[in-house]
Amino acid sequence: MNFSQLGLAPAQVRVCESLGFKEPTPIQRQAIPVVLSGRDLIGCAETGTGKTAAFLLPTIQRISERRLPGIRVLVLAPTRELALQIHKNYAELNSVKANRSVIAIGGANIRTQIAELRRGASVLIATPGRLLDLTERGNVNLSQVEVLVLDEADRMLDMGFLPAIRRVLAMVPTTRQTLLFSATMSASIEQLARSTMKSPTLVEVSKRGRTPAKVEQTAYQVAAESKTALLVNLLEKEREPFERVLVFTRTRRGAERLSHILKARDHSVNRIHADRTQPQREAALRDFRNGGARVLVATDIAARGLDVDSVSHVINYDVPAAPEDYVHRVGRTGRAGNQGKAITIVTPVDELSMRAIERLMGQPVKRIVPEGFGGTRPVAVAAPKSFGRFAVARSSSVRSFRPRRAR
Repeated sequence: MNFSQLGLAPAQVRVCESLGFKEPTPIQRQAIPVVLSGRDLIGCAETGTGKTAAFLLPTIQRISERRLPGIRVLVLAPTRELALQIHKNYAELNSVKANRSVIAIGGANIRTQIAELRRGASVLIATPGRLLDLTERGNVNLSQVEVLVLDEADRMLDMGFLPAIRRVLAMVPTTRQTLLFSATMSASIEQLARSTMKSPTLVEVSKRGRTPAKVEQTAYQVAAESKTALLVNLLEKEREPFERVLVFTRTRRGAERLSHILKARDHSVNRIHADRTQPQREAALRDFRNGGARVLVATDIAARGLDVDSVSHVINYDVPAAPEDYVHRVGRTGRAGNQGKAITIVTPVDELSMRAIERLMGQPVKRIVPEGFGGTRPVAVAAPKSFGRFAVARSSSVRSFRPRRAR
């Protein structure tokens, strides 16, 4: 199947060909005809599956069929990085230059964004917080929105944006097309869909917890005090080339500390986290893409929206707090048909979190106990007992917690 068979106009097909898109991905094959028909859509797909083009290509075609003033398409994204990536993709895919897009994200100069909005735009790509800032100032009118896209909806809910989303929903017309994309279909996502959409079509191409097939996953068992030493050893050993490495930490302070340690050992390194300004974050990502930095240390703000095809390794310096975040982190490598490797550094206190990740994926992660780093074999954990939608894992190292009686 090619793009013309999906109902796309010749102009859109030519854009795809110019970008080297030879055949549509599974999410594109199923989603594009639905979006072109004007129906609401729920798309379950991981990042890196081509879902951005799945909603941009047909949306661009629909708004190009007639010229109308005002913001006609609103795309909400949870992070600045993802919004910037969507904005970049729109510029590449848009065949009608009159349909301008404007980006509105926190950390950037709001006066510049206001000036861009005053010039006129058909498409607004925004993070929820900055969008509400602009609407409260009277700089954005959403009364002409025909298509509302909620991208990475699960991440927006995890970040506490549900009240902001509800405020935005109250500003857009009730007669509209709503496209909701999410990596997982949780109860909260289903509730959001029921309250915002009209008889949506469900397109599901990624099972919950699935990681890219071309990613080799391993977990290194080490003592807590040996984590940094193991990371340095991995990056500096010669038997395996670590060409472009994305290292994930749980905290901003951890990302800063680790990047300074690696820089002191003469590694070309940069970092991305919420305490850095938007220009700093963009420069770090650009440096990583262009090869100026071999290692990028990041918190989970980079787990979604980071579009770099040639990441050779993802290293989880810290095991993520949520099992789903592991899937998104690992999805940063093994993209565009390339091979990738994902390494997780697991200390004894991380073992239960690692088991939860394996249960989510439905498969074990290969364990390695490197010599000289104080690693031990993991404690055996029995299969979880199911209690409805919940599960409880038993382990000999886990004791029940009883709160101390108040005095």
